[in-house]
Amino acid sequence: MPELPEVETIVRELRPRVVGRTLRQVALSHDDVLRGTTRRRLVRALEGATVRGLRRRAKHAVFDLGERRLVVQPGMTGSLIVHERPLTPDQRRYAVLSARLDNGRRLVYRDVRRLGTLLLLDDRAWKAYDAAIGPEPLERSFTPERLAEILGSSRQAVKKVLMDQRHLAGVGNIYANEALFAAGIDPSRAANRVRPDEVPRLHAEIKRILEAAIVSNGTTFRDYRTGTGERGNFQLELFVYGREGEPCKACGTRLTGTHAIDGRISVLCHRCQT
Repeated sequence: MPELPEVETIVRELRPRVVGRTLRQVALSHDDVLRGTTRRRLVRALEGATVRGLRRRAKHAVFDLGERRLVVQPGMTGSLIVHERPLTPDQRRYAVLSARLDNGRRLVYRDVRRLGTLLLLDDRAWKAYDAAIGPEPLERSFTPERLAEILGSSRQAVKKVLMDQRHLAGVGNIYANEALFAAGIDPSRAANRVRPDEVPRLHAEIKRILEAAIVSNGTTFRDYRTGTGERGNFQLELFVYGREGEPCKACGTRLTGTHAIDGRISVLCHRCQT
């Protein structure tokens, strides 16, 4: 699933292309991606609306349409792209939501397996939705002290806590694996057992890795594409994720993979992560 760096990359590339533009010819091919709204309500709300702003919140792209917000969580196979030219047959095939911009370009939410979600929220609903999400790890308000509070309040595995969007926004499986490796912490350790001297290091590695991934336009293993349809490059810089059974780049020990922590693959080095 696209995480913070991937959605941030999409938003940064789309923002100058869509903000100030009016949506026309809105079409939704499948309504199984909708949450809390209907096809008719969504299309009516988007048709003729002007995009006043675009931001990222956690793993969501949030389009400010004035009275409402269109919230897009791309999911494992979704992407948001502005096309300069008419869509090819293959592009039309997986175009779940499509809207022509008033300059002739076309904004498309593409989702091969339709694992993403689209929400249409008024101001009150958005505030409630936003309030349920944890702090943004790249904002100044996310300090080592704040991370210590988050970890200290839970006996769950530290990796699971980092991925819980109620505790921390935007961090998923890829970057939790990478940050814990860089900080030298076993992902299965109870969050409240992370030592005080380890918290600043983990905090610094979370921020460093997320920022580095943004610079590399995110991580592409299969479906993720940037807002202009390009692949990300951070997969070339990963130390543990996707490398189960390969030698650790730091010490040479064979990396171990397990699904025991949260049902998703956790890859670690038993020598580097105590």
